Amino acid sequence: LFPYSNKGAMMDNRFATALVIACVLSLISTIYMAASIGTDFWYEYHTLSPAENVSEAGRTIWEEFVSEEADEKTYTDALFRCNGTVGLWRRCITVPKNSHWYSPPETDMTTNCISFSLSDQFMEKYIEPGNHNSGTDLNRTYLWRLQFLLPFVSLGLMCFGALIGLCACACRSLYPAIATGVLHFLAGLCTLGLVGCYVAGIELLHKKLPLPDDVRGEFGWSFCLACVSAPLQFMAAALFIWAARTNRKEFTLLKAYRVA
Repeated sequence: LFPYSNKGAMMDNRFATALVIACVLSLISTIYMAASIGTDFWYEYHTLSPAENVSEAGRTIWEEFVSEEADEKTYTDALFRCNGTVGLWRRCITVPKNSHWYSPPETDMTTNCISFSLSDQFMEKYIEPGNHNSGTDLNRTYLWRLQFLLPFVSLGLMCFGALIGLCACACRSLYPAIATGVLHFLAGLCTLGLVGCYVAGIELLHKKLPLPDDVRGEFGWSFCLACVSAPLQFMAAALFIWAARTNRKEFTLLKAYRVA
């Protein structure tokens, strides 16, 4: 039999190992999620000849891309033509350092980015991108908003779960770890929902604005980090809940044995 204190069941090696592994998984998933939110490589477009494309239009592409009045079609076309990348917060294109109309095409390229404003994150998407008179596309509108909100909800749930875990350590009890596990499970659902919303949003956008023949699109490493974060959160949740419930059950059985 394992020794127990007056405040609750003390951990044996199995539970301590499970908690350590769960904490490590939780930390890794938090780092992955934070990195995916803060980087711009959720989706990447690869153009065969971006320098030539930019030279043909001069500085017009960049000026339209950074304009506050740039609509979805305008900046998406620029992403197609200029090896663009898209994140949750920013969009980037690759252009020659000197893109004046009178300059010859350059091979020396630079990546320039512009952030989505908060109003951009909640802006309505239209059935025909760029046409404000075509009506609101509710599916894409809410998918876009959810992909912005869900990662922050996921991070918030994991941070709250970490606080509960610290309280459990202070109380020398494993039982509050159940709440930590539940919060990590909900965070995993949010992350999984984020991935699903992003994929669905990209697919719907490309149905409206098909990729040109010389452009290839693919999900980037920022998206992959979010995909990896979700199963790590689920595994951490399972370990937290298993350790707390099993330890509590053994403590209850031990008390019943002593009373008998």
